[in-house]
Amino acid sequence: MSRVRALLIAESANPEWTSVPLVGWSHALAMREVADVHLVTHIRNQPAIERAGFREGEDFTAINSEAIDAPLYRLSSLMRGDVRNGWMTNTAMRSIGKYYFDHLVWRRFANVVRAGKYPIVHQITPLSPTSPSLIAARFRRAGAHFIWGPVNGGVPWPPGFDSVRKSEREWLAPLRNAYKFLPGYRGVRENAAALVLASATAWKEMPECYHDKCVYMPENGIDQNRFNDARVRGYALPLRVAYVGRLVPLKGCDMLIEALAPLLQSGRLTIEFFGDGPERIRLESMVEAAGLRASVIFHGNVEHKKLQEKLVLCDIFGFPSIREFGGGVVLEAMALGLVPVVVGYGGPNELVTDETGYRIPIGPRASIIKAFRSRFEELCNDPAPLAEKSSQSRIRIAKYYTWEAKARQMLEIYAWVLAGHRGLRPDFGICPMTGES
Repeated sequence: MSRVRALLIAESANPEWTSVPLVGWSHALAMREVADVHLVTHIRNQPAIERAGFREGEDFTAINSEAIDAPLYRLSSLMRGDVRNGWMTNTAMRSIGKYYFDHLVWRRFANVVRAGKYPIVHQITPLSPTSPSLIAARFRRAGAHFIWGPVNGGVPWPPGFDSVRKSEREWLAPLRNAYKFLPGYRGVRENAAALVLASATAWKEMPECYHDKCVYMPENGIDQNRFNDARVRGYALPLRVAYVGRLVPLKGCDMLIEALAPLLQSGRLTIEFFGDGPERIRLESMVEAAGLRASVIFHGNVEHKKLQEKLVLCDIFGFPSIREFGGGVVLEAMALGLVPVVVGYGGPNELVTDETGYRIPIGPRASIIKAFRSRFEELCNDPAPLAEKSSQSRIRIAKYYTWEAKARQMLEIYAWVLAGHRGLRPDFGICPMTGES
């Protein structure tokens, strides 16, 4: 049986970076194992992709849209002040540049698609639904089935955290819905054969008239070559808590320290922070002022490939982020057997189930701190439930969230599209609209 041929468009796809570029690369690499694919990406990714063994022109094509992208990046950096802040501003600037990138992709591959070489054209990144595409209609008219996504975003800032939004330099947040007036907003939704949505928020934002071609599939996955170990130590006090991520206001690390301070002071818990950012100095000052230096460690940035060596020595993954679209680090912790305790809002609320971890209700800062403290006090008094949740976390990751599993899921979407939507729409058992398995 011949394999599906697909043109994969991932403007962000880089095996040596993290976040969206790593997601784009991982999707493309996984699809290479189950289909005949050709990757189209930005020229900035070319050196890293070639170091990974891909050949330009044969395995992938690098598109040079720097004439537009470079000045937009400089403007974005000026508006954000710090490249670690202002995610929405960065997305808006890159969305403008994407129109030119898409134009160059169409110009390069229009005739190839018309000739029937690629029945599937799949645009993987940008992951944001606020970055519409003008080429969906063009590729559909050229005879291809256009697939868009996974796309994610749009998680509203929770009430009571406006000061955090401002400290993150998210000046454009109140204007986010303006993306619905951008060129290509309706076109990509009308002309796509499938819309792959990565979150409940993205699903709710999608006009209902397009729901019949929507499929739910979170964007993040686990690289089993990087996360192939598992914690084995017994659960004994002090329980070891790990946090992984940027040290920025929206991640809520100050709330975690404040919530767990009594347990840290009594020696029943320790916390290890993996990551860096502008909040580190303030967090270290909090720890110093509370006399918690013996119970809190700041590791700074740790190479992604070496992270699991340190995480498997921990028991619980504490993740108090108040606005998280995806939450890939939560999946990575679960893959190693750490039990997640997360704020039940946005992506982590969909990745964690009652069988695999704990979700703290979103609310005012004081209520989040109180709920975190209460949950950890219960676990210190009786850590027995952690063993079963750890086991269920690893089972869930293996079933749904490895890149191999996600490639099989995407292949089901391809088959459904190629069959003209005949048969049941793909449902992988994890959609919050239809219930969790």
